[in-house]
Amino acid sequence: MRHIISALVVNHSGVMSRVAGLFSRRGYNIESIAVGHSEEPDQSRMIIVVDADEDQVVEQIEKQLYKLVDVVKVNDIPPGEAVVRELAMIKVNAGSQNRAEVLQIVDIFRAKVVDVSSRAVVVEITGSSDKIEALIALLRPFGIREIVRAGQIAMVRTAKKGEK
Repeated sequence: MRHIISALVVNHSGVMSRVAGLFSRRGYNIESIAVGHSEEPDQSRMIIVVDADEDQVVEQIEKQLYKLVDVVKVNDIPPGEAVVRELAMIKVNAGSQNRAEVLQIVDIFRAKVVDVSSRAVVVEITGSSDKIEALIALLRPFGIREIVRAGQIAMVRTAKKGEK
C-alpha cells in the first residue's frame, strides 16, 4: 500500500541525504521524494512516498524520522484525506504531419505546451499519477523522446464546514 509521509525539517544542507539514508538503511524503498520551502522561512517540507504493506511499518518510519535532529514534525497523510499532485514534462515527436493530433491530445488533458520546435514539443502536465500515465500512453505512439517527473506532492484537504 502506498503511504505519503510529510516531514517538516530544518532547512540545513544534508538533511535530505540523512532522511534518504535512514530509509535505505532500513530497507524501505522511496517511490518519490519532493522537497521545497514551507510556510516557515527556516524549514522545508519533504513529501515522501513509500510502499509499505503494514501500518506498523509506517509508524516505525515515523519514529525513526523523529530521531533525526533536523526533523521537526512528521505526518502520515491518509490517502482519502489528501490532495495529491505530480508534475511531468514530456518531450514528444510532433512534426508538421502529426502536430495537430498531438496538440489535441494535450488539450484534452488540460496540459500545456511549454516549448516547440519543428520536430517536437515539450508538454507540461500536473495531476494525479494516473492522469500523467494516461497522457504518456496516448503520446507514446508518436515517439516520446524524454520524460521528467517531479514526484508526488500532497497536502491534507481543508475540513469542510461542520467537520473537524
